[in-house]
Amino acid sequence: MSNSSSEIPVVSVSVVSPRRRPLFFRKATDLVVRLFSVFAVALAVGAMAWILFTVVSHGVPAIDFGFLTNPSKPYGIPDSGIANALLGTLFITACGAVIAVPLAVAAGIYLSEFGRKGKIAAALRFSANVMMGMPSVIVGLFVYTILVIPTGHFSGFAGAVALAIIMFPVIMRTTEDMLAMVPDTLRESGLALGMSRARTTLCIICRAAKNGLLTGVLLSLARVSGETAPLLFTAMFADAWPTGFFSEPTANMPVLITEYATNSPFEEMHTAGWGAALVIAVAVLCVNILTRVAFRDRTKAKK
Repeated sequence: MSNSSSEIPVVSVSVVSPRRRPLFFRKATDLVVRLFSVFAVALAVGAMAWILFTVVSHGVPAIDFGFLTNPSKPYGIPDSGIANALLGTLFITACGAVIAVPLAVAAGIYLSEFGRKGKIAAALRFSANVMMGMPSVIVGLFVYTILVIPTGHFSGFAGAVALAIIMFPVIMRTTEDMLAMVPDTLRESGLALGMSRARTTLCIICRAAKNGLLTGVLLSLARVSGETAPLLFTAMFADAWPTGFFSEPTANMPVLITEYATNSPFEEMHTAGWGAALVIAVAVLCVNILTRVAFRDRTKAKK
């Protein structure tokens, strides 16, 4: 037998190097992308600065001690303020958060930890996505139909229910996303120590994602802080202190700003509306700053 039959044929493969673009075009593309990014950031920051400057310049003349401590009054009556609207907004937002936050966080925990791939989870995610894109006026009409018409009166509680419906999908989806970012090693460690699945989720996973959960709550509060349409159909407005939260129209800042700044023909009322807008903007900013400081990552702060 000849040795030629046992020889393995050698196949030559030619390697074609990828064609590289000239250095000039790569640098030009990088420069264009950088300039576009800087322009986009400058445009966003400039728009925000313009809005803040407009609100501050128009609202500062209305701010004084009486404006913040006196209730609103009809035009022509002296010593009118926004104290009742501030208190009503606080009641409505707090009640809406009490309704929405526990249910939404529980739903987010279920989607992330217990029912990730189930049909119920898929239906919940789809429903939440639809609700997040739903116009707030539709929510107001829905609550008007199920609460205001049967009871026969507007109320701050109806407004709180409308805001809770708007807050729910934001908190639920943010909770699911934040819990999904927690490493599985933490879950395995808790289970290895003999902890139940529920206790591991509540004591370890939620604690590790607390900053993200707080961000979801803040995003939902920011989402509803300026909502006017739902409150027009539910809480309405009243030039009185919010004593009948469950049975009477309740003063609130969004409706006050709308009525004063757009629906009134008097310049004095326009100034009061700008002042109310400035107050609510500063309040939301202070809440965000104080919450960030209170819940900052202490381990990074020590380093």
